[in-house]
Amino acid sequence: MNENLEALRDALPGLTEGVTITLQLTLGGALVAFIVSVVLGLLSISPVAPLRWLSTVVVEFFRGTSLVVQLFWLYYVMPLFGVSWDAVLTGIIALGLNYGAYGAEVVRGSINAVDKGQWEGATALNMSPATRMRRIIWPQAWALMLSGYNNLLVMLIKGTAVALFISLPDLGYQIDELRIDTSTIFAFSIGLVIYYLIALVFSQGLRFLEKRARLRLGLPIRGSHASAGVSL
Repeated sequence: MNENLEALRDALPGLTEGVTITLQLTLGGALVAFIVSVVLGLLSISPVAPLRWLSTVVVEFFRGTSLVVQLFWLYYVMPLFGVSWDAVLTGIIALGLNYGAYGAEVVRGSINAVDKGQWEGATALNMSPATRMRRIIWPQAWALMLSGYNNLLVMLIKGTAVALFISLPDLGYQIDELRIDTSTIFAFSIGLVIYYLIALVFSQGLRFLEKRARLRLGLPIRGSHASAGVSL
């Protein structure tokens, strides 16, 4: 056990670098995924048919193909066409496009879940489609979609491990290096704990945002005893 702890101490600089890269992939990937999900989600409910078709094709493509293959295409194939990025940026783009496609369904479903009376009321007030979305529909849909975004963010954090395939020394890579100097059980147990803590911090952050969004709308808080029987 003492040998494992000494190896862990020696590996701390590498683990710190790995956590840093994993956080970069998580934050960058989440930002790209959010932008992609909002754009595709709004296009999916557009009254313009070609825009809806475009959204469907893009979403189904990225949901229906492997994240690893998408990563390989961006990192190894795109340079053949004169387009190349460094490994971290490539990982961010791959994660963002893949999870953004899943997020588009969260956006679409949440917007469609807003009570029809809200849509009709905004229309009766002669609001433009943009104003109606910005002032009436989006704030309510936002409170609904944060739960889905929370699940996707946790999945994205775990998905950052694909960076190993393009030789990025992320957390997964550093844990595998630690395994060489310790035992398999010890190294991967450390990895489980670190990944769990990262996911926990981000998840709690989104839960806080969801709570604030629901309070602003006067909606019951998820999991509250006071709101028993009322759920999304």
